Amino acid sequence: MVDKKVVELIVSGGQANAGPPLGPALGPLGVNIVAVVNKINEVTKEYAGMKVPVKVSVDTEDKTFEVSVGTPTASALIVAELKIEKGSGTPNSVKVGDLSMEQVVRIAKIKAPQLLSTTTKDATKELLGTCVSIGVTVEGKDPRDVQKDIDAGTYEQLFGSP
Repeated sequence: MVDKKVVELIVSGGQANAGPPLGPALGPLGVNIVAVVNKINEVTKEYAGMKVPVKVSVDTEDKTFEVSVGTPTASALIVAELKIEKGSGTPNSVKVGDLSMEQVVRIAKIKAPQLLSTTTKDATKELLGTCVSIGVTVEGKDPRDVQKDIDAGTYEQLFGSP
């Protein structure tokens, strides 16, 4: 029987290192930590500057490992798209950025596999909810108004045929 241990971590894309939380979690498993760190950095480099969920599965018998990468949080994707440090601490009064509808749809497509939505349109509306909570407007409007516009059919060309 193969004994696999799974270590789940959140790392900064492309910037994992052998220090905590990685080293202490992997050290007892006897795996080559440098090799794991290099693999994590290789598979997360496209998410540079974002927090990324990573799973490392280690076969404790032959010390082989597999790295699988999740998708960063919706708010991390929005913050990265806007090239800002973080969302607003007071999203009702302080707005930190403005996205185009095309940007929102693109992020929704990236995030879709982890969302409850079954269509790009619904995924986009879900993402607009995140925009509300971190103080981001969309095309200069409150994301809740954009959700109403989507329901009214304003952006159908962005979603293609249903």
